Amino acid sequence: MLAALCAFVPAHAWAKIFEPETFTLTNGMQVVVISNHRAPVVRHMVWYKVGAADEAPGESGIAHLLEHLMFKGTKNFGPGAFSSSVARNGGQENAFTSYDYTAYFQTIARDRLEMVMRMEADRMTNLLITQKQVAPERNVVLEERRSRIDNNPSAQLREQVSAALYLNYPYRRPIIGWEHEIKALDVDRILAFYKRYYAPNNAVLIVEGDVTVDALKPLAEKYYGAIPRGPDIERTRTTEPPAPADRRVVLEHERVTQPSWSRRYIAPSYRYGASEHAYALQVLAEIIGGGPSSRLHKKLVLDDAIALSAGAFYDADDLGPATFGFYAAPKPGVDMEKIEDTVMAEVGRVLSGGVTADEVNGAIERMRNNAVFAKDDFGTAARVFGTTLTSGGSIDEVENWLLRIEKVTPDDVAAAARAVLQGTHSVTAELLAKPQS
Repeated sequence: MLAALCAFVPAHAWAKIFEPETFTLTNGMQVVVISNHRAPVVRHMVWYKVGAADEAPGESGIAHLLEHLMFKGTKNFGPGAFSSSVARNGGQENAFTSYDYTAYFQTIARDRLEMVMRMEADRMTNLLITQKQVAPERNVVLEERRSRIDNNPSAQLREQVSAALYLNYPYRRPIIGWEHEIKALDVDRILAFYKRYYAPNNAVLIVEGDVTVDALKPLAEKYYGAIPRGPDIERTRTTEPPAPADRRVVLEHERVTQPSWSRRYIAPSYRYGASEHAYALQVLAEIIGGGPSSRLHKKLVLDDAIALSAGAFYDADDLGPATFGFYAAPKPGVDMEKIEDTVMAEVGRVLSGGVTADEVNGAIERMRNNAVFAKDDFGTAARVFGTTLTSGGSIDEVENWLLRIEKVTPDDVAAAARAVLQGTHSVTAELLAKPQS
């Protein structure tokens, strides 16, 4: 549910509602406190500024494999002790790896916060892993890859589309890693990655819930502040070159029951490329494909009745280049070429005629309303701030998101559309049912 919410609600919309407080420990670790006293519960998150896009060539999947191994125990707590302690105290925990960050979190009663802080801080620096532990966990990841990607036609297609869309940027590699490179990961390479990136000055602590900054600060200083500062990390990434040609990726598979079509363009993010277009692109995505009132839904689903769904997507939070795209799922018997022509005709109308002031105002109003409704989703604020702060953003950027969105004009939207949606740099993807032989 959280993933779906974050996909449709702009990530920077909630800050003025939550009014976070922040401070930095002497070792460089940033701490963010988001007080919410509606229930005696807290969510404790540690975000590391490292993800799959920071991996060295030939080491795809190492960030994700290390995430798994972080649950294997330390000098002070044996394998599984952290997880069993959280469960025994009525809490929940998990972790996730993205291209730009890795995060670990626990949701637990307020009076158990110190316990999880002590254990999370411990595994930041005292992780113990051996080759004997690596081998079975590597097999777990390989099985995860087989079940989630190799046996899933949609996931296979997405992986191939990313490899085609990004010619040089590390987003072209799958977060879970390529199978042959996962198999080559050993304990020495994993420990070197851990010692380089897992340090307080390369992490952000975020606590949301029934807590105050006055209560949290001494605990943060006691457990995280005692950890020595690690090496300063400069996140050097490759640059994406201009694409000389459009590309098309087609996958036919016997397991496909619902064909789909999509087209993607590399776009600027808040941190990459012509970032002045980022806010206008969010408004454009809402106008052209953000829901039932969008142009694509009205045209393909309601008026022409040729698609089961149609829309657009864009996320400006990436540290590297973002993706702006369109998608549609045809009704049975509708030719994919008709879907593509209809979508691109709507895109062409935006490029030639722009958007109206009413469309811009309506999109901004929907984005504002969604932001207000989202405040009741516990944990969303921590997710928003973690994503932003580990991807090169700031508290101020989050706090002033709505002010910047409200300044977007129809001319801004038209300029952003021309900057991104023209030229020979798109990747079109088709997922098709394989004909029965």
